[in-house]
Amino acid sequence: MTQTLDSPARAGRRTTYTIVDTDIHPVATAASILPRLSAGARRRFETFGSRVPAPPEIYPRVRNSGFRLDSWPESGPPGSDLGLVRDQLLDGFDIDHGVLIPLQGHQWGAEAPEYAAELCRALNDCMAEEWLDAEPRLRGSLVVPYETPDLAVAEIRRHAGDPRFVQVLLATGGESGFGRRRYWPIYEAAVEAGLPIGAHTGGLEQHRGAGWPSFYLEEHVWNGNMMGALITSFLTEGVFAHLPELQLVCVEGGIAWAPALFWALDDGWSLLRDDVPHLTRPPSELLRERLWFTTQPIEEPADPAELATVLRHL
Repeated sequence: MTQTLDSPARAGRRTTYTIVDTDIHPVATAASILPRLSAGARRRFETFGSRVPAPPEIYPRVRNSGFRLDSWPESGPPGSDLGLVRDQLLDGFDIDHGVLIPLQGHQWGAEAPEYAAELCRALNDCMAEEWLDAEPRLRGSLVVPYETPDLAVAEIRRHAGDPRFVQVLLATGGESGFGRRRYWPIYEAAVEAGLPIGAHTGGLEQHRGAGWPSFYLEEHVWNGNMMGALITSFLTEGVFAHLPELQLVCVEGGIAWAPALFWALDDGWSLLRDDVPHLTRPPSELLRERLWFTTQPIEEPADPAELATVLRHL
């Protein structure tokens, strides 16, 4: 029998291990969000939108809204079409599981308290009903009104029994250092629910000591700077000491800078440990137990052995 293929046949699976894409950015359209809001929040959203800019909106000299040309579906913005995400990513790269990280949560989590809570609730429900229900390979990240911790706790507890949500999403920049005690209820609720904190680059960006960048290159290579600041805040403010079970996933911040941070923290702690009495052992020991890093965007030196050397120091 002869069979004609209209498209190239899929190759057999190239690996025997599980592949997890830990950083998929879905986008919820207004058509999905508006019906899930109260009448007042709906009017506010339609009239004013969000007062916190989306990450692509603050990129210098951004082109094509920061998206690849081939990522645009026939209608709607990139990331809004599950079918295209399934075809291009899950099926296209033989992904076993994908973790959804809706960056709208970085914006909406910093809105005015009750408005932020409604937006985050609507976004979580959208992800659960339109994405997780439709595609069993996907997992979700809970977005929360992180600048209003009591409302964030309520949102975490609302979804605590749904195993499809695998982390609580946090930006790397907030109104103050995320290690401050005002944010601790969020982390306590995450531990209570058995979830790690997933910190994704972005939010209220604070790494501009020399002013705002002129080029995207300048912006992109400093993602690790914000991540390092967040880790240091968690460590020195006592979050890890307060919550021995808390795990922190560092998403889209690179990794090569981490060993140098570990060395600097150990060196400083050896001289200044009385300033942080809750740190009873070298910081690097504790961080190796609590931190996880995603591999995108990983640094890629010309000689891969150099990256292997860096990884051995983690």
